[in-house]
Amino acid sequence: MTTIYLIRHAEAEGNLYRIAQGQANSILTDRGWQQVRALSRRFADIPVDAVYASDLYRTCATASAIYRPKGLPLHRRRDLREICVGKWEEKTWGEIARRDPEQLENFTHRLHLWHTAGAETPGQVQARLLAALRDIAAACEGETAAVFSHGCAIRLLLAALQGIPLEELGRTPTGTNTAVSLLRAERGRIEVVYRDDAAHLTDPAFTQGHAVVRRANGLEPGLYFAPPAAGQAALLSRWAGLPVNLPAGVPALMGYRLDGTPVGAVAFDDAREAADGCGWISLLAVDSPWRHRGYGVQFIGQAVMHFRPMGRDRLRLSPPDTEEARSFCREYGFAPAADGSGAWEKDIGYDPEFLGDGTAGA
Repeated sequence: MTTIYLIRHAEAEGNLYRIAQGQANSILTDRGWQQVRALSRRFADIPVDAVYASDLYRTCATASAIYRPKGLPLHRRRDLREICVGKWEEKTWGEIARRDPEQLENFTHRLHLWHTAGAETPGQVQARLLAALRDIAAACEGETAAVFSHGCAIRLLLAALQGIPLEELGRTPTGTNTAVSLLRAERGRIEVVYRDDAAHLTDPAFTQGHAVVRRANGLEPGLYFAPPAAGQAALLSRWAGLPVNLPAGVPALMGYRLDGTPVGAVAFDDAREAADGCGWISLLAVDSPWRHRGYGVQFIGQAVMHFRPMGRDRLRLSPPDTEEARSFCREYGFAPAADGSGAWEKDIGYDPEFLGDGTAGA
């Protein structure tokens, strides 16, 4: 008999910034790394013989909870990836809701009816995950394996194993980040012992006093973004609490709720300190009625999406001037820069350890 722990990745940028990750690479958040530490404590006394993960960054990073302390190699497999969402990849969920509301409703509640250009079908995902799992079970006969995959992919796989048709997938849960499911495989049959357990995120025996705090979720699905329109300078100045006059050509984005209400704005200084690998946020302002609702962090997400393709591995902004602003910056990973410049910065770079070479697995 083969024992398999099937584990969802920790919180990654797409989860926090409300961006469709699909098969795009994104790093773990600070809270994601806290979840990794709790997961590592959960498995400290559980024997594991082999560790597998999809070749995407967020699963490989999460798998370090087990392969690092146990001194095991990580086996990367492309066939453990998340569902490919085609043209939705790396778009905000708010933009998807605005442009394709019917298919977003299908994706959320009627996955068997969902389709979009360039995407996999749910049936294709089930087929490749089932084949991957059977291959792993055969390779680890009589042993214990930890297998790291993704939310939608795991939900589809568990439905197939439990005999739940795609038409009824809406009644099954999606496990939270780092949720663990226990499977047993014997003579070609795979049994689900339990699914979607995340006790390590709340049990003091695992968290050791570091319980994960629930955040505001940005009123799903989140914001959509567009360049500022003419005449919106007064709005920017009111939100920022000081006069704002963005020079022509400065990249900037306004964030909107789905009803068209403007929530805030972010602007980028593309030239400043480029040689040091920093991307500068020159403006980040949220209108007061929309603060503390999970919206502000979505502007940070837009900054990450703007600067990372330029090769910038850190985000910087001017020192926050109120305790409210400092608290917000600390919550989302900013801290005073070590160079004494007074700026606050956040690491957005990839760790080479978790970057696959694109050739592993099926």
